[in-house]
Amino acid sequence: MTALFALATSLLWGLADFGGGLLTRRAPALTVVVVSQSIAAAVLGAIVVATGGWSEAGPRLWFAVAAGLVGPVALFSFYKALALGPMGVVSPLATLSVAVPVSVGLVLGERPGLVQAAGIAVAVIGVVLAGGPQLRGAPVQRQAVLLTLVAALGFGTVFVLITEASTTVTGLFLALFVQRVTNVATGGAALYLAVRRGAPALPEGGLARSSLPAYGFVGLADVAANGTYAVAAQHGPVTVAAVLASLYPVVTALAARGFLRERLRAVQAAGAGLALVGTLLLATG
Repeated sequence: MTALFALATSLLWGLADFGGGLLTRRAPALTVVVVSQSIAAAVLGAIVVATGGWSEAGPRLWFAVAAGLVGPVALFSFYKALALGPMGVVSPLATLSVAVPVSVGLVLGERPGLVQAAGIAVAVIGVVLAGGPQLRGAPVQRQAVLLTLVAALGFGTVFVLITEASTTVTGLFLALFVQRVTNVATGGAALYLAVRRGAPALPEGGLARSSLPAYGFVGLADVAANGTYAVAAQHGPVTVAAVLASLYPVVTALAARGFLRERLRAVQAAGAGLALVGTLLLATG
């Protein structure tokens, strides 16, 4: 049960990332964030009503609000990085978000074991190799690497905050709903300011109705992934669930290779692979 739901999480997150990256190549990143998260908030609101999640309301929801403030920054940075590409490098680097929960544990008195220390070293080497100077092949801009690391920091912070925001599955749905509503409010405010400064709010030709299913898929896949991960963590060891769920960059990389025909240099692929290995070591250490 744990393995099944955790692998479903990887599939959903990986496809959501791929879809978000593609949409950002056609529309402003903030627009992608606001539209997809609005759809997700609507669905989560319905789930909260259906499950009676309002009964879980309490002071812990302030952690969800904080996560909602951080989330749009992480999503905006990540979608921009995916748009710059290549996705096969950007997505694995984002899994370094696991370093944030590990760091919080260190502050709280935990000490890294040998495996975790090795994971940190391997992950850093992976970042250097994946973001190094490119002479030919698929280029990796420094901006893409920087944006990905910002996104990883944001994602890791959100993971920590959401963990503190709920203690039950019903409470998790409520926390995710509050987070998504805050995401939309924060992202909408940022989009408004961007438009005031002359940035476009919509892609050329406007937001076609035919593209709404794609936006909906990105938002709903992210919501579904959070749900399947919660189920996986409840039915078995959290470590196993976290490791299997963290394989989502493989899905994004395979989708990019299959649909976009991305080609990576050997050093890029090695760096991305080392970053993913380092993440797995951190999660299992």
